[in-house]
Amino acid sequence: MPIEIRELVIKATVNNPNPQAEETVQPPAAQGGGAKTDLDGIVSQCVEQVLDIIQNKKER
Repeated sequence: MPIEIRELVIKATVNNPNPQAEETVQPPAAQGGGAKTDLDGIVSQCVEQVLDIIQNKKER
């Protein structure tokens, strides 16, 4: 019996093991939009992989 996923929520927590490095980290707003570009790239790769999986399942 197939399962349909209507919504997928992924949460992640990143811990910095080095407290001194925390001072050098800039918030995403101060990075000049670089974080948005990285996020868009990750999302597009995820979408591509999901579409590949769906296509592979249809071929079976």
